[in-house]
Amino acid sequence: MIKEEHEVAVLGAPQSQGPVLGAPQSQVAMLGAPQSQAPVATTVINIRSDTAVPDHIVWSLFNTIFMNWCCLGFVAFAYSVKSRDRKMVGDITGAQSYASTAKCLNIWALVLGVFLTIGSIVVLVFVFVAVYSMALEIMRNRGY
Repeated sequence: MIKEEHEVAVLGAPQSQGPVLGAPQSQVAMLGAPQSQAPVATTVINIRSDTAVPDHIVWSLFNTIFMNWCCLGFVAFAYSVKSRDRKMVGDITGAQSYASTAKCLNIWALVLGVFLTIGSIVVLVFVFVAVYSMALEIMRNRGY
């Protein structure tokens, strides 16, 4: 071990000096970290990764255009836009809240839309069959 390396290892790195020109490479490497007996305090910072918050805007737009029974699709679209706005501002909790509400409204809009569409088709078929049978009955009674 060189004398300077031994002094750095025993005494610690000098506080006021930076790397010295012409100093051995091992001494420059040793100067970087201070050597002390004090406990090292660490701070942990949790940086949340870019959390993907789905805003359900496409689903809401679909429900607004095609399944807008009771205006649930339009209200879901409004909440989806609010969720996207909150996400752009950086309010992840607010974005998740609005996205959850939009998802719930989209589910209800889809379920009601499917049931009411199928129910409307069934009612129309029954009405068509009833009108057709009445028309046949009228034609038989009049002699056509």
